[in-house]
Amino acid sequence: MDTQTVRERVDSLRTRGWTVTYLAHAGRLAGLCALADPLRPGAAQAVRTLREAGLRVILLTGDARASARPVAAELGIDEVLSDSLPDAKADAVEALRREGRRVAMAGDGINDAAALAGADVGIAMGDGTDVAVESADVVLVKGDPGGIVRALRASRAAVRNMRQNLWFAFVYNALGIPLAAGLLYPAFGLRLDPMFAAAAMSLSSLCVIGNALRLRRAEL
Repeated sequence: MDTQTVRERVDSLRTRGWTVTYLAHAGRLAGLCALADPLRPGAAQAVRTLREAGLRVILLTGDARASARPVAAELGIDEVLSDSLPDAKADAVEALRREGRRVAMAGDGINDAAALAGADVGIAMGDGTDVAVESADVVLVKGDPGGIVRALRASRAAVRNMRQNLWFAFVYNALGIPLAAGLLYPAFGLRLDPMFAAAAMSLSSLCVIGNALRLRRAEL
């Protein structure tokens, strides 16, 4: 094939999201090898759900821009940082953190390890490399991108539940401690019996535990 034909063929493959490598023999082009990672099932839906939840989604990849753009378009991602070596990925995560953003990084390869470790939350695919799994805070055992959405919903539900428990405990103690200290005794001659006080404290703990158990029914 002549040079122009080779370039057209390479451009055609790259616009479809393929990474092209050249095979040579004795200093002459012998062929082309096109490689592509198939999208994980549910990846596009996961990206769409995350964006609907108000999150900013960026494709951070070591692939060439020409190959990364079609993949990003298929996933519905507008921002692409391509041609990123491991150090560049870690730097990109750190740059976002310096802007005051909380960063979650999802990856499965050796090149993602540094970025996973540097993110606020590193998310590794369970079927990825061992170093990626070891560097992450969260591991999706089945490697399902939808697990990122479920983990986000679970974390938000847990934080919301903890705030409810803290508020309940504050109000409960704000009322209970003055009563136990004899707040009503000077005006009404009423005192809180120690047995009732002990029962009230146990009831407070039961209420907190019961509220926390509601997380089992949270929609993930």
